[in-house]
Amino acid sequence: MTEVRPGDRVPVDRPAGFRPRPDHDDREAPTDLRLIGIDPNFWYPVAVSRAVRKERTHAAVIAGERIALYRGRSGRVYALEDRCAHRQVPLSLGVVEGDALRCCYHAWTYRGNGRISQIPYLPKGCKRPPRGVRSYPVREAFGLVFVFPGDPERADTAPFPVLPEFDAATHRTMTFSRTVKCHYSFMHENLLDMNHQFLHRGVLGKIQPKLLGYETGPRFVEARYLFVPAGGRKDRGAGLLSAEGIGGRQTPDVITIRTEYPYQTLQAIPDGAELPAFSLWAAYVPEDAEQRTNHAYGLLMIAKPPIPGVIHLAWPLIRRFTERVFAQDRMAVEAEQRAWDEQGEDWNQEVFPLILDLRDVLRTNGVPLDPGRAGSWGAPTSLNGFAESPRPASDGPAGQG
Repeated sequence: MTEVRPGDRVPVDRPAGFRPRPDHDDREAPTDLRLIGIDPNFWYPVAVSRAVRKERTHAAVIAGERIALYRGRSGRVYALEDRCAHRQVPLSLGVVEGDALRCCYHAWTYRGNGRISQIPYLPKGCKRPPRGVRSYPVREAFGLVFVFPGDPERADTAPFPVLPEFDAATHRTMTFSRTVKCHYSFMHENLLDMNHQFLHRGVLGKIQPKLLGYETGPRFVEARYLFVPAGGRKDRGAGLLSAEGIGGRQTPDVITIRTEYPYQTLQAIPDGAELPAFSLWAAYVPEDAEQRTNHAYGLLMIAKPPIPGVIHLAWPLIRRFTERVFAQDRMAVEAEQRAWDEQGEDWNQEVFPLILDLRDVLRTNGVPLDPGRAGSWGAPTSLNGFAESPRPASDGPAGQG
């Protein structure tokens, strides 16, 4: 992949209905971040673990690639390309038998590695069946199912989230799983740019965010803000989440947000405290091949108050507060995506250096989308759009289980 550096100008394909800006030179344009896809060589969550039931299938998707998840009798989760090699019928419609998956149509059976283990009606001596389907490396952690959609040989060495607070007795975790109709980069920008707190004035009151400083590197951007309350009505759940109690002491918080490609984290430390009141880990996983819709997975790890049982009483209020904030953010980022769709390119006039650096990180670590191919990636593709890997052959003689 050719490295794209900030300031480079490259040709841009125009979607149907594109209207150039009056001052726009249509011959070339700055690289548009919204035409950059995620790097597939990372671990991405594609389902909540409890949704993948034992001896059941679950349909998932990442960047237009349909994946059939299933949990075998052993309890292990497998991930296969969601199409039978025979007639392309989705394997997610199939039947789990032990740790194998049988297609619902002609009962072709696949092992967890994608190899065909049985074609029940094929007589002995017949020609060997065609190749099987692609399988994906799978890891289950933090109540989520992760797959590695890139080069499987890189799965073992790829970074994986480390979240010690998730299993700690001192914390309780709230899980979020929502589809948002926007490019994943809008999500990173929304959380990292805390100057948008006016949007949340109805639930957070008046907040004066002050950027204390930030650092950036080839794969990360980390910013620290001081949140100073300035009056107004504050949702009770906000105070409980920030360890301020139901009364809401209106104390300042230090908020640290980090995009460590491709994930994002946030920590909130109340004034005078040493440990965070809560921590958030988030991943934004594209669903469609154009990557204009993403599925946001979030793990909100909340420190338990010293009084036993209080966290359980506060839980509904905290959940209501977080859902209200997320709904407001979703409204904003989906509006940004609609503007991009209407204009055909990014007309944003960004002035915040922090976000400009963030865009550089996302741009240089991502993979340019290629709308002219069957898949959406610039690299050589298979049917799914990700880098092609050898497709497994059938397993043993035809008709054998």
